[in-house]
Amino acid sequence: MKKNRAFLKWAGGKFPLLDDIKKHLPDGECLIEPFVGAGSVFLNTDFSRYILADINSDLIGLYNIVKLRTDEYVDEAHKLFTPETNDPDVYYGLRTEFNQSQDPFRRALLFLYLNRHGYNGLCRYNLRGEFNVPFGRYKRPYFPQAELYHFAEKAQRALFLCESYADSMARADNNSVVYCDPPYAPLTATANFTAYHTNSFNLKEQAHLAEIAEGLVNRRIPVLISNHDTVLTREWYQLATKLHVVKVRRSISSNGGTRKKVDELLALYRP
Repeated sequence: MKKNRAFLKWAGGKFPLLDDIKKHLPDGECLIEPFVGAGSVFLNTDFSRYILADINSDLIGLYNIVKLRTDEYVDEAHKLFTPETNDPDVYYGLRTEFNQSQDPFRRALLFLYLNRHGYNGLCRYNLRGEFNVPFGRYKRPYFPQAELYHFAEKAQRALFLCESYADSMARADNNSVVYCDPPYAPLTATANFTAYHTNSFNLKEQAHLAEIAEGLVNRRIPVLISNHDTVLTREWYQLATKLHVVKVRRSISSNGGTRKKVDELLALYRP
């Protein structure tokens, strides 16, 4: 089956792991994703309903606009993908505009532009909450028109919410399945590069997420969590019904020259 790509580039996106995730994701009526990110799992599964949450208000604002004002959004966003806009001076000007704008529609347009023209498709903010990813120097940034339309069509089954993982997991009932893709746990004490958003996800929250999963499975609600395979993640997920190791072998540079190979862990909490 053809896999559907997200319209955003996303660090830690789950597109390469889709087959493994789908193999272990239990059936249900409603899929809840507390860390929706670019939405690869949402776009490649077939639940009747979706509750998709993230603490990034720019991301959720964008998704709601694409869902409700699709044609208008695609037409306007397309205008930002020209040879003239693929220029560092224009990029930094539009990045400043994004950081100052209070208009949700304009912010949503600029978010896609910044995502596709910025370095590595990163989404990163400084402590003042300003988007600060540098210009990416791509020959010809891709405008994801087909992906936007596919997302918008599928989004009619989805509720997009800007809220914490604990709040969205609290919405789960007996018809729900929960898939959690938290920011990756650090590989070493120093390698905490997970601060993609100003509210960085710390070790206490990683452990808390596992506790909530244990509480849900006791109420007969299945939960699947993906993360790096490390000593810490195995400790957090020790009460999972099953731990699946996925051989992804992503190289991650932890300090300067050394690159580590890391596998992915899928922790399934099944009633």
